[in-house]
Amino acid sequence: MSFINQKLKIYAVAVLGSGMFLACAQTKTATAAKATTQTAKSGKVVPTNLKWSERMMLSEMQRFPEAWMLDFSKSPKWTYPSAIVLDGAEQLYIKTGKKEYYDYISGFGETLIKDDGTIATYDLEKYNIDMLNSGNVLLYLYEKEKKDKYLKALQTLRLQIDGQPRTNEGSFWHKKIYPYQVWLDGLYMGMPFYTHYTKDFTKGADAAKAYDDIVMQFDSVQKNLLDKKTGLLYHAWDESKEQAWADKQTGLSPNFWGRAMGWYGMAMVDVLDYLPKDHPGRARIISYIKSYSDAVIKYQDKKSGLWYQVLDKPLANKNYEEATASAMFVYTMIKSVNKGYLPKSYKAAAKKGYDGIIKNLITVDENGVVNLNKCCAVAGLGGKPYRDGSYEYYVNEEIRSNDGKGTGPFILASLEFEK
Repeated sequence: MSFINQKLKIYAVAVLGSGMFLACAQTKTATAAKATTQTAKSGKVVPTNLKWSERMMLSEMQRFPEAWMLDFSKSPKWTYPSAIVLDGAEQLYIKTGKKEYYDYISGFGETLIKDDGTIATYDLEKYNIDMLNSGNVLLYLYEKEKKDKYLKALQTLRLQIDGQPRTNEGSFWHKKIYPYQVWLDGLYMGMPFYTHYTKDFTKGADAAKAYDDIVMQFDSVQKNLLDKKTGLLYHAWDESKEQAWADKQTGLSPNFWGRAMGWYGMAMVDVLDYLPKDHPGRARIISYIKSYSDAVIKYQDKKSGLWYQVLDKPLANKNYEEATASAMFVYTMIKSVNKGYLPKSYKAAAKKGYDGIIKNLITVDENGVVNLNKCCAVAGLGGKPYRDGSYEYYVNEEIRSNDGKGTGPFILASLEFEK
């Protein structure tokens, strides 16, 4: 009997052990199994019966299994494009409840923020306003998880705002290495984070002062970068007028770059999510959205509904219909219509642009993975080698597919159309 009992015990332990091993393996492969089941049912990695917002988000997750990879990064790096796509993931998680979207966002925070709150690859002393944008992801994660490391990282980013160099009028320099320069890009990189942080953590007179400062950034840009003839805004302004790209009389850069205008539109519409309803500057920002949208629509291609890399020179040599700017304009306008900042009549231009993106710039692989093509990879001013802001400079920068600066706004625009 004792021999039989002993054999039974060994058998039971073996069964229990294999069960535990199996459970562990199942936990590790749950997501993969789910994806495999979906693929088996539809024959697609990304099911084609989903809305465009989910199709593009799942495609990004397929291309970039970890969120820190979204800017084609080879190793974890604190940079801004990931945050735009993760804004879409956040909204999709709210809409669908699918945990894979939340896990994707959470993985970004876990990888980039160390236990002591240090931000991987971030250097406060560079005072690079681009680095504030991914703080939006941490604001979301801290709200959800209340991890001390996220709070510490957020406080570090807020410290950057306190020390960020400014023009004499008070506009933030784009970076410490770009003295006296205000770029349209910087409004998107810094102001939604600054406003959201203020709403969550700052009270009383300090909050009022911060909100006034935020609105002043837009007032200053309208004053210094707006071209009254076209209604468009130049890419950048050098208060010192010392840069080779800067006009010696005005300090302005020479061209209207599509994505710079796109950044500015998204900055305005996203800041309004957090600026108090009773703030006197709110009405001014809404008026800026109206004049901005009127100018953007004027330069929309009548046939395709898209916008060009250099906005006001559609017929010039090598200019092309560019995906990131087009997606940003569409997002700015459709969100503004949905929020009541623009009359409903503006939806037609937004829809024409959105349909133009899907028809002309979207391709779908056999496995269902969605691609956004004709994205300008990067463009800036100054630096080494020197970027002179000429027409030839903008149209000769690298063009690539599936850049987060385009896929993110496309997801966000899709979500607005799907409401």
